[in-house]
Amino acid sequence: MANELIFLDAAALAAQIAAGDISSREATQAYLEQIASVDNNVHAYLAVDGERALAQAERVDAKRAAGEALSPLAGVPLALKDIFCYEGLPCTCGSRILEGWRPPYHATVVQRLLQADLVILGKVNMDEFAMGSSTETSGYGNTHNPWDLERIPGGSSGGSAAALASFQAALSLGTDTGGSIRQPAAVNGLVGVKPTYGSNSRYGVVAMASSLDVPGPFGRTVLDAALLHQAISGHDPRDSTSIDAPVPPVVAAAKSGDVQGLKLGVVKELGGDGYEPGVTAQFEHALQVLQAAGAQIVEVSCPHFKYALGAYYLIMPSEVSSNLARFDAMRYGIRVGDDGRHSAEEVMRLTRQAGFGDEAKRRIIIGTYALSAGYYDAYYGSAQKVRTLIQQDFVKAFAQVDVLVSPTTPSTAWKLGERVDDPLAMYKADLCTIPSNLAGNCSGSFPAGLSPDNGLPVGFQVMAPPMADDRLYQVGAALEAGMGSTLSQLVGSEAWEALYV
Repeated sequence: MANELIFLDAAALAAQIAAGDISSREATQAYLEQIASVDNNVHAYLAVDGERALAQAERVDAKRAAGEALSPLAGVPLALKDIFCYEGLPCTCGSRILEGWRPPYHATVVQRLLQADLVILGKVNMDEFAMGSSTETSGYGNTHNPWDLERIPGGSSGGSAAALASFQAALSLGTDTGGSIRQPAAVNGLVGVKPTYGSNSRYGVVAMASSLDVPGPFGRTVLDAALLHQAISGHDPRDSTSIDAPVPPVVAAAKSGDVQGLKLGVVKELGGDGYEPGVTAQFEHALQVLQAAGAQIVEVSCPHFKYALGAYYLIMPSEVSSNLARFDAMRYGIRVGDDGRHSAEEVMRLTRQAGFGDEAKRRIIIGTYALSAGYYDAYYGSAQKVRTLIQQDFVKAFAQVDVLVSPTTPSTAWKLGERVDDPLAMYKADLCTIPSNLAGNCSGSFPAGLSPDNGLPVGFQVMAPPMADDRLYQVGAALEAGMGSTLSQLVGSEAWEALYV
């Protein structure tokens, strides 16, 4: 059914391309065929850029044949979340308001991918403007979880995760504002990392919440994610929040996986009631694996983490309200009511009414209210004070331990439609992931096997201090060595066969 090339890890695929055992064109063609075979059921892709992808692959093959030095991921096919500007290919951000808009330039991280000779297969689905935890708010339909097509793939980077889990790409890139890389990684059995805020560029990444958004990698293995992390990271003078510092040694850490003597702090506030028994059981099993590898396990308290969800859902909508004001029907995207009978204000109102979905409208309204005169201090100002307290919790915790750990999500993937009418239940999916975004430190989700309750993937979250991203990969590699691959259990299963029906 499927070409065996698609099952190679990205690192192994790149090594074979560099050695001349296979060509990048062959690998790219294999992934394009896989997309044609299964994406009708998964619906990960919004735009497949096959012709340009094959041309990119042929350039890599020509460089190899000419004896040019290749990057560690040269020739590897990748899926791009539809929030990154990639010149010439539509960038919708999962919203009807940007339908048909084609960026005239590359995002910095996309430019770095191209400089590293990766092959971009196309753009993948996402929650509208990254607002959601299930990819159900996309204006272009739901993406389905390859482990169970009736379940959500997580969000907002659900398309990035589903494409990778269904072997429609060797790597994928997403963004994380409140858990939008880590949560999809967890429910799809993948590695997903939110790098330190500012350690890679947001230039050319359509903004949702500017003080929270972080581009980051998805991989099937810890090493794959580390290699992609290294490829996209580094200072960018075009981004005023970019950190001018060396990229942490993430690849070396992923290859090492040595956790002997490392102190892991289990966050007391990120567990207990409200967590599925199967999630808790796999988290405890992962702790045992890491302890057997030489890590020390201690419990730590971060008392203000319990306020993170409330603070986030005031800060994030406030920034959304500001950032989405630019979509006014005057500059780009769709335009409704421009028939000579409506004023500019009416055209703007009609366009935003037609172009934004319910969740985007909800967050714009909440954010506008929180920023309004008379309420700013009570809501947005108070939330920022809580943010500072959460940052202080991290500082105190990291004075005691090397990393903090928790389940990535309180539950495994839920059924499509199950939480659509209950926004609060949807928001709680990011309960464990939000603190790291508010603080700006790095964190990642690593596969922790399958839940004994329902046989679905569980994620193990690791949080490290700012610019200590290598510690994430160090712990993740040890966990991977002790527990094996979660995703390998999908191939050949009934769920895998269902992808081809």
